[in-house]
Amino acid sequence: MQVKREVKSSVKDESLIEKRREQIIDGAVQLFKEKGFHRATTREIAKAAGFSIGTLYEYIRTKEDVLYLVCDSIYNEVQSRLSTLMDQEGNVEGLRMAIDTYFHLIDDMSDEFVVMYQESKSLPKDALQYVLKKEMEMVALFKNLLRACVRSGELRIGEDAIDIAAHHIVIQGQMWAFRRWALRDTYTIDEFIRYQTDQLFNGIVGNQ
Repeated sequence: MQVKREVKSSVKDESLIEKRREQIIDGAVQLFKEKGFHRATTREIAKAAGFSIGTLYEYIRTKEDVLYLVCDSIYNEVQSRLSTLMDQEGNVEGLRMAIDTYFHLIDDMSDEFVVMYQESKSLPKDALQYVLKKEMEMVALFKNLLRACVRSGELRIGEDAIDIAAHHIVIQGQMWAFRRWALRDTYTIDEFIRYQTDQLFNGIVGNQ
């Protein structure tokens, strides 16, 4: 069982810690995107966040802590946005709503997703294992929705196909972040979602 990594802070005010770490994440995402994790310095991270290097070290201990916070914030947001859809009846319409919510989340957090997948290899082993576990939990959200659709009789696919379909949904959504340079001049996010969802349910042949 992977335990969440503790990012130590010398500050005791939890609300202030949350606020400052949000600033750190926002600044670091843009910096890591432009320079890469290894070329960015903690001093540059502090400047991008809007405070001094001394203040930065009140909320994190290492540069790897910052990258970990970026990754963890993504999964927390996914869980928060999709959790309200998990308890509804299992049907295809509910699955479509979950896909729509997830893809819009990626649109909102495209830079964060790009940084996470480009730079997560730089995390310490324990932090990387935790991040990978959270990734599989995200896949599991869609596996549960797909299974619910099978139980309700709206989908007829086996367990192996459910696993592949769940991974497909997660990766195809992330495609919007990685390929947006080629897609955004042609498609809006809603058009992208419509095409991806139609291909998921109907296949390429079914859309001809």
